Amino acid sequence: MFSALFRRAAPAAYALPAGTRAYAIGDVHGRRDLLKELLARIDAERARDPRPDEHLILLGDLIDRGPESRGVLDLLLDRQAADPSLTILGGNHESMLVAMLDGNLQDLESWLHFGGEECALSYGLDPLALLAQPAAAAALLGAAIPETHVALLRSLPDSARVGDVLFVHAGIRPGVALDAQDHHDLRWIRSPFLRSTADHGVLVVHGHTVVGDPEVHPNRIAIDTGASATGRLTALCLDGAERRFLATGA
Repeated sequence: MFSALFRRAAPAAYALPAGTRAYAIGDVHGRRDLLKELLARIDAERARDPRPDEHLILLGDLIDRGPESRGVLDLLLDRQAADPSLTILGGNHESMLVAMLDGNLQDLESWLHFGGEECALSYGLDPLALLAQPAAAAALLGAAIPETHVALLRSLPDSARVGDVLFVHAGIRPGVALDAQDHHDLRWIRSPFLRSTADHGVLVVHGHTVVGDPEVHPNRIAIDTGASATGRLTALCLDGAERRFLATGA
């Protein structure tokens, strides 16, 4: 009896409402081929067994590292026009490119080193030329990247919520109300969020930190399986109370 009084309550088992299904896709990083394959599998499932309320959410880091940043954005712009269930979140790599376009070039070399080189090449730019002319880099990027792509990059939200599930690129700051989260944390945070065992009041589904296999914790699910390097792009399907994964190469 007394042990029951002091027993710690189990974390809430968050689920979506009945009839609601959400697919969340982890960090694509320029792998248009993998994204196209995974979307085809999702579309086939939806067509075979539809739900009244469908959601398709990309968790950001669409660009950099892989060879087809431009192709990924072209694919998603076409998808966005045809699929009202689609939500595309922004990640830290989108933030870095927008900063470059805005002339904040102090991190130009860092961006190129961490995947921007492949992004620049996908738009027909020479990364060495950007480094050689840093003062002109913003103008060169702006001239090479279509206006529709720039508009998409600037419009990406930091998070999306479906029922009691929060979808975000990097994570949240533990102990901070969901409506008071900082933009930078949502796209960049690691250790304070990853170490936390707190019940955040929602289940957080995120990418940003590469894991060998999807990780399921009571308060979060991590699905960035390093697509650009591993060839494994992972999606989480939340279907009411059911959870399962789809992945390329699996």
